[in-house]
Amino acid sequence: MNKAFLTIGIILLGILALAGINLVGNYSMGNELDYYTLKEATQAAMTDAIDHVYYSTNGTLRMDKEKFVESFILRFANAVNNSRNYEIRIVDINEVPPKVSVEVKAGNKSWNPSGSSNVKSSDGSDNNVVIQNRLDGILVSDVKENPVATKLKKDGKL
Repeated sequence: MNKAFLTIGIILLGILALAGINLVGNYSMGNELDYYTLKEATQAAMTDAIDHVYYSTNGTLRMDKEKFVESFILRFANAVNNSRNYEIRIVDINEVPPKVSVEVKAGNKSWNPSGSSNVKSSDGSDNNVVIQNRLDGILVSDVKENPVATKLKKDGKL
């Protein structure tokens, strides 16, 4: 009888350990996926928002703010699943040179981005885990000289 209870105890301990590992793994993998989604969405949105007319005339990169915000939110929303709540905050956008700072907070479904929480423990404290990722991106060009802008300057049209 003693060995039977010991066996049941070991099995229950193993199940609890697997559940704990799964819970920690969900949060860490969710954070990693959120970071890479944030990085890729920011990079692609910055590339989409380049003003090609300004680049061809002036030879420097310029990014349109509104186009960046629209493209970023669309790309980020399409890449994440709906099992978590997200708060997206665009901290800073510069058009010339193209630079953005984006912050994303992610929490479980019961987390309310406005700050209030629906889940309370027995002692009254919040049980929500909120993960925050922040990314600063600067878009640079490898081209040292724009031939179109150089020609326009030489001709006196620019």
